[in-house]
Amino acid sequence: MDPNSVKSTLSTLAFGNVMAAAARDYQKEILSKDKAQTSSSVNEDIDLDELMDDPELEKLHADRIAALKKETEKRQELKKQGHGEYREITEGDFLGEVTGSEKVICHFYHREFYRCKIMDKHLKSLAPRHFDTKFLKLDAENAPFFVTKLGIKTLPCVILFRKGIATDRLVGFQDLGGKDDFPTKTLETYLLKKGIIKENKPDDDNDDGDYDNGRRAVRQSVHSDSDSD
Repeated sequence: MDPNSVKSTLSTLAFGNVMAAAARDYQKEILSKDKAQTSSSVNEDIDLDELMDDPELEKLHADRIAALKKETEKRQELKKQGHGEYREITEGDFLGEVTGSEKVICHFYHREFYRCKIMDKHLKSLAPRHFDTKFLKLDAENAPFFVTKLGIKTLPCVILFRKGIATDRLVGFQDLGGKDDFPTKTLETYLLKKGIIKENKPDDDNDDGDYDNGRRAVRQSVHSDSDSD
């Protein structure tokens, strides 16, 4: 037999054995990784279950849900009183409206006055964002008794009421820069300084404070906190 041929055959067999061994080692490594990942996943599930059973976390969750529910009930009650929108009332409605809520903003206006229309635009924008305060408008021509009683001489005139008592007023645009093109933020800042509206938290911008959405937000928050741990 040719020595070179025998040598070639042996080399081929040796290479085949090496490849077979390598294949076995690779398969073992893959199986080992799969097993480790499965074990890690099981441990994570166990940890999450233990976390969800944590009494302190359950209490936190319950407290947040209770707070959301209470806030929703409050907003629903305020909505029944006319909060959350900028509404026109009549002279006959006036006393009941301004005494029916703790904080009320009432704009005495004239239908033909351009500046009254500008004030309307800004108050309409603010009303849904400041639910704790009632926003009203009253045609001064159709409310002569209260115009006289409140000493209103210049329009637009925005009167601020607390528990039915007129505590302050904004006459024309004199405290808003004196120009017609002031931004809504300028009026909002003025009302904040007067304390007739309060500064909103980031999550207070929703008009209706939907309870179900709040519950979903709480659940997502709990899961996010768990994932970050």
